[in-house]
Amino acid sequence: MTDVTRMTAAQIAGLIATGEASAVEVATAHLDRIAAVDDRVHAFLHVDRDGALAAAADVDARRGRGEQLGPLAGVPVAVKDIIATKGVPTTAASKILEGWRPPYDATLVERLRAAGTVMLGKTNMDEFAMGSSTEYSAYGATNNPWDLGRIPGGSGGGSAASLAAFEAPLAIGTDTGGSIRQPGAVTGTVGSKPTYGGTSRYGLIAFSSSLDTPGPCARTVEDAALLHAVIGGHDVRDSTSIPQAVPDVVGAARLGATGDLTGVKLGVVKEFAGEGAEPGVLAAFRESVEALVKLGAEVVEVSCPHFEYALPAYYLIAPSEASSNLARFDGVRYGLRSGDDGNRSLEEVMSLTRDEGFGPEVKRRIILGTYALSSGYYDAYYGQAQKVRTLITRDFTSAFERVDVLISPTTPFVAFPFGSRTSDPYQMYLADLYTIPTNLYGGPAISVPCGLSEGLPVGFQIMAPTMADDRMYRVAAALESAVGTLTPPEL
Repeated sequence: MTDVTRMTAAQIAGLIATGEASAVEVATAHLDRIAAVDDRVHAFLHVDRDGALAAAADVDARRGRGEQLGPLAGVPVAVKDIIATKGVPTTAASKILEGWRPPYDATLVERLRAAGTVMLGKTNMDEFAMGSSTEYSAYGATNNPWDLGRIPGGSGGGSAASLAAFEAPLAIGTDTGGSIRQPGAVTGTVGSKPTYGGTSRYGLIAFSSSLDTPGPCARTVEDAALLHAVIGGHDVRDSTSIPQAVPDVVGAARLGATGDLTGVKLGVVKEFAGEGAEPGVLAAFRESVEALVKLGAEVVEVSCPHFEYALPAYYLIAPSEASSNLARFDGVRYGLRSGDDGNRSLEEVMSLTRDEGFGPEVKRRIILGTYALSSGYYDAYYGQAQKVRTLITRDFTSAFERVDVLISPTTPFVAFPFGSRTSDPYQMYLADLYTIPTNLYGGPAISVPCGLSEGLPVGFQIMAPTMADDRMYRVAAALESAVGTLTPPEL
């Protein structure tokens, strides 16, 4: 039998469904792969070998009894460490939560378990999802399987790297400003951000509540759609959850894979035309646009004049919400407590705990957000940023009156070497230049591999109207059928 770790999730599910492989055999192969390569990749913060094998054995037993199981039953999945998993360590890659084992599962984890998927463990990330390179994890960086000296993107670098290293066929990420799509782009994998509210945030450790969106990561568009269908849908425990059914994303992906885009209008964002992008990235993007035109799509240039303000608006809104959300981590309620020797005041213990428990990027954003929300500055900073958000939403609405989806490169550049941007936060933030507008708008977007530049993957971004997630899967699958998938070098 071909090495199952090289197969897609759909192929693995087919093997298990027909009895050509057991779920235990599939889980064991992936756990062995993790044991063989993760000391070099460091995609995982915690591997739950016993839990994975028990879940796989349960799937085999249920199938043996003739029970009807879901389309991803027995398929392994890795979960970003910012998502609560009952009894399994969940740290958000921060020292302040070291050792915490949640007493409950996030809604999407409940749905993964109900669907019979097998959770392999928790993946590395930037601390509290704040970063674009996974260099800000308190437990060490993740390495890009394409080049171990380069970043795997952030904040979901662990989830993306686990796919590129063939340690898992599926992974879960979260996208606040591009944290699913940007790692997907620089690791040659598929990263999908669903419509905000289309996937439940219950059980997600909050970074920026109006932006955070859990979503699927995979090596193919069809696999991402299959996982999206499992985790999506309304949740009464999340007040921002949309009470609508998930669009037929799997059907749309399979339709797109036929390679027919006749009648589909693609909007190229004028304001993204080359700003700060590497020549190799732009070349791969333009070649991909030509490939989509050959499939029948029509390309239209559209203007979104307020996109240029998205980055500064995001870096006022997200830190402001983070400063509020992270106030709960004070050494009293969760995890780490420092300086509690009986001689210090409560305020001193809180201060020592937060100083020791939070890393530099988290502290930077808490300070920025607290300042933006402070008395006398709220209207000047946070209030203005929210007005810009409204203008960006209007840009999207206007554009989608002319075209079906918007397209752009996912990132301005390919994976950069470790340490090359950590001394300049603004240069680091530019990694999310093309992904942030979608988060401010709330619509879905996906990154698909579209070629190489300097031997490293380039991502192609497709953005759709809210609750039109199926549109982006159709175009993404069509592009994948035209340019193929990417395979990283052997580790």
